[in-house]
Amino acid sequence: MHSPPDAVLFDMDGTLIDSEPIWFDTEVAILAEFGYRLGPEHWPRVLGQPNEVAVAYLLEVSGIPLTPEQLNMRIEDAMAERLGQGMDLIPGAKELLTALGSVGTPTALVSASSRRIVDACLASIGPHHFRFTISGDDVTLSKPEPEPYMKAARLLDVEPERCVVIEDSPNGTASGIAAGCRVVAIPHAAVLPPHPRLTTVDSIAAVNLDTLRALF
Repeated sequence: MHSPPDAVLFDMDGTLIDSEPIWFDTEVAILAEFGYRLGPEHWPRVLGQPNEVAVAYLLEVSGIPLTPEQLNMRIEDAMAERLGQGMDLIPGAKELLTALGSVGTPTALVSASSRRIVDACLASIGPHHFRFTISGDDVTLSKPEPEPYMKAARLLDVEPERCVVIEDSPNGTASGIAAGCRVVAIPHAAVLPPHPRLTTVDSIAAVNLDTLRALF
């Protein structure tokens, strides 16, 4: 067997594109229409969450007169329009994707966002970088459950134990660890508990082929 990793599995929001602040700003703006001020202390509670979890939390704290379906649609409509206008990749992301492609390491995009949001972002990220993309709509149990990353490994025909997950959120990190992968995390608004298979870095620019191989 060749030297691992056999595949690298990428989160999207906050890992490849700096969309997490846009998500939160969108939620702030929508709730403000109903007179509720969503302060920054709420960001860690929605960061990296599946849509339904974030929406349920926002409705609980704000009490605005929308159903979960209505609020989710308002958020998704605004985000799809904004993300479809184009996003810059986080510095270092393109270089890492290109380096992995140059040595033939398979990659997949694994996001808790809906298929609509993933597809809106792919033009900016470059769909050619990934053999598969998995959205929150493509799994039964989203992050922090292991299913998304286990499914990605299965589609790539590799063992999770020989994969590296690149993440930024507590939920995504927990998902990758639960799947059996090694995880490199770039934490933003939340503290990540230590784990033997977790490595934290300051930015994705600090990740290269040598650092990924050294994890094994």
